[in-house]
Amino acid sequence: MNAQGANTAGANTALNSICPYFTMFPLAFPLGILRRRAKREQAVLDPFCGRGTTNFAAKMLGLGSLGVDSSPVAAAITGAKLVPPSALQIMAEAKDILACTEPCEVPAGEFWEWAYHPDVLVALCGFRTALLQDCSTAVRIALRGIILGALHGPRQKTFQSYFSNQSPRTYAPKPGYAARYWRERNCYPLRVDVLDIIERRAQRYYQAAPEGNGSVGLGQVRLGDSREAESLVPDKDGARFSWVITSPPYYGMRTYISDQWLRYWFLGGAERVDYTSERQIMHSSPGEFASDLKTVWNNAAKVCTPEATLVLRFGGITDRRVDPLELVRRSFDGSVWSIRSVHQAGSAPGGKRQADAFLRHKSKPLPEYDLWAGLA
Repeated sequence: MNAQGANTAGANTALNSICPYFTMFPLAFPLGILRRRAKREQAVLDPFCGRGTTNFAAKMLGLGSLGVDSSPVAAAITGAKLVPPSALQIMAEAKDILACTEPCEVPAGEFWEWAYHPDVLVALCGFRTALLQDCSTAVRIALRGIILGALHGPRQKTFQSYFSNQSPRTYAPKPGYAARYWRERNCYPLRVDVLDIIERRAQRYYQAAPEGNGSVGLGQVRLGDSREAESLVPDKDGARFSWVITSPPYYGMRTYISDQWLRYWFLGGAERVDYTSERQIMHSSPGEFASDLKTVWNNAAKVCTPEATLVLRFGGITDRRVDPLELVRRSFDGSVWSIRSVHQAGSAPGGKRQADAFLRHKSKPLPEYDLWAGLA
């Protein structure tokens, strides 16, 4: 029986947008493939899960999945999409944390003074303290995802949807530039209602969730490096994946932590921009990049069924003079996978790219491709 037999008509697809994240493919990409071709008993792997779109699609169809990413931000966002708490449970937990938790530390400095109203910053630090102490339950995993999604973004004309001063929502503003921007425009942070923002988001993203005991739902996410074979091994002995659906980092994109530094701070990182790129695919040359991808493809094959299919969406960025299609083909040379077909997937629409309220010029998207492969 195909996965399309699962009832998804009433599914709450809004949850897929719980937190903005760049280089994200549309839900229709993995959902369409799995709905048409996957069988009910099959499982799905995404070794570069990002914000968890593949895992969310698998969950909608009742399929098991594993998402792996080296970014704590990506893993936290994905985790929030795989848990089944209700909005009422989330709000009860949020109120309890806000009433009972004293923040361990509150960052200081010009950026923080301009980025958040003092009362809002104290509240966020209280949530940060509590969730760093314990984020093992489904309710807290969901609450963490909601806060990450609202941590920074544009100011609204009616009700406020974000905790911060005027900011991009897809990635965090750099401290020096942002502070100058706010100061020169006399753009002071608002004293927003933190619980109101959380409640509206909880109702939007988890309104369809059933009442229950808050246990973890279908699917799993793992913080790990897919170049290490053990990162892709299923928890269940003997389990194998029939599908690998993914979109790896485009060559030259290695700023996942620094561009998400505020969300990374909330997850326990430093209160400054972290420019390190540990546990990420090598971008020092096209050859090293392709070699690292090949390692991931071969690792994935070790945990797949013999009939498994790998579907890859790939593209490029404008400041790298490398043919993205040639580069990704190169990553399959000498691997255990055989390319079956390559199709143009168009280009990412402007509204889905890294729109930044501070940028004067937007980048021009490059063509993207879908590559299908099977085990040789």
